[in-house]
Amino acid sequence: MKEYEVIVIGSGAGMIVTEAAVSHGLKVALVDKGPLGGTCLNVGCIPSKMLIAPADRVVEIQEAKRLGIDTEIIHINFNLIMEQMRKMIKDAQDHMRRGIMVTRNLDFYEAEAQFTDEYTLEIKGKRIKGEKIFIASGARPSVPPIKGLDKIAFLTNENVLKLEKRPESLIIIGGGYIAAEYGHFFAAMGTEVTIMQRRDRLVPNEEPEIADLLKREMAKRMRLLTNTAVTEVKKTGEGYAVIGKDKSTNEEQELHAEEIMIATGRRSNADLLKVENTGVETDEQGFIKVNDYLETSKTNIWAFGDAIGKQMFRHVANREALVAWHNSIHAEKVKMNYHAIPHAVFSHPQIASVGLTEAQARTEHEILVGKAYYSEVAMGEAMRETESFAKAIVDKQSRKILGFHIIGPYAPILIQEVSNTMAHDRDMRFIANGIHIHPALSELILVTLQNLRTP
Repeated sequence: MKEYEVIVIGSGAGMIVTEAAVSHGLKVALVDKGPLGGTCLNVGCIPSKMLIAPADRVVEIQEAKRLGIDTEIIHINFNLIMEQMRKMIKDAQDHMRRGIMVTRNLDFYEAEAQFTDEYTLEIKGKRIKGEKIFIASGARPSVPPIKGLDKIAFLTNENVLKLEKRPESLIIIGGGYIAAEYGHFFAAMGTEVTIMQRRDRLVPNEEPEIADLLKREMAKRMRLLTNTAVTEVKKTGEGYAVIGKDKSTNEEQELHAEEIMIATGRRSNADLLKVENTGVETDEQGFIKVNDYLETSKTNIWAFGDAIGKQMFRHVANREALVAWHNSIHAEKVKMNYHAIPHAVFSHPQIASVGLTEAQARTEHEILVGKAYYSEVAMGEAMRETESFAKAIVDKQSRKILGFHIIGPYAPILIQEVSNTMAHDRDMRFIANGIHIHPALSELILVTLQNLRTP
């Protein structure tokens, strides 16, 4: 049995720990069942944005009429868009592999692994043991127990990237971030899209007003059925049938499409590793339990990223990796702080949020709420953005920003100023003291804070 000072499971955010451990002169094993690079590079944020970028251009052209521009799209090369995305993934994988192969004191085990004993993994009949272990094994699509689903071929955020032909019609089951983004992409490509969501609104973790506007805008380009539970799917002659029941009226309807995509959440890969064999505990949903220091229930084993299910975004996993590594080598530990982490949904319109929702803030704070439409600033008016808006939630006494939410163009960029302010524990005056370019869309942040009122 080969022994290592550090074992890292997962080559996504796990590479941060791998590189740090190697740079400290430690003997390291990197374990990953593949594909190399983890979720973000291969089936998540990177390839999906490679697809959404051309989709954004399509919709901008389609909406140009409101700016006085009459135009039309002659052709969309779906296969070229998909091939460019796949080539990018391969090039990035090849670059990573070359780096790994020439790194000293690093052994790469590219196969599925399972814990067989304390701090011990078995990989293709070989056993390895680590003094310190970092689990960044990621997650996979969560498939709901829908009647007939086990008998058909369906798409997920993973195998959808292998499509060689654009589907004429697509039903997406689920209404979260993945459904919103891929609904946007396929509708832009010319596919007839239907989204079926069992909850009463799309992106249910966002502010209700944001979810409402997203639904109104997306409904212009596709069919949206919320509060609808899918009870059965089945193969038909030319595609698939999906039976949905309205949860309010119990009325059923049968919809048909060439392809079905499941976007009902993600589940941890911890079960594939059999982490219980090394004393690592998981919660009821299968995510690895960690404390504020990202320590598992087993000494000298840390976990982060999608495997723990806290905030399942790559930028979060990157920060968690840094915290876990710090705590593994320093006596003075630091806590992982999630309060000022922003996230974005690359739907159309785009969404970005940081901090608490209004409902969450009300439970522990006396609050002020501000709202401003894009059209309240000169650049937003020039863009003819009449519906897009930002919303701020601020503590009434301290004037610290508790949450900020934006829906509209460049929302992921605009949110960063607020996130940085919150991360440094500054109050809203920190933003106001900065001079903002006029006219620029960043003035939206100022106006939103100027519009604070008691709700």
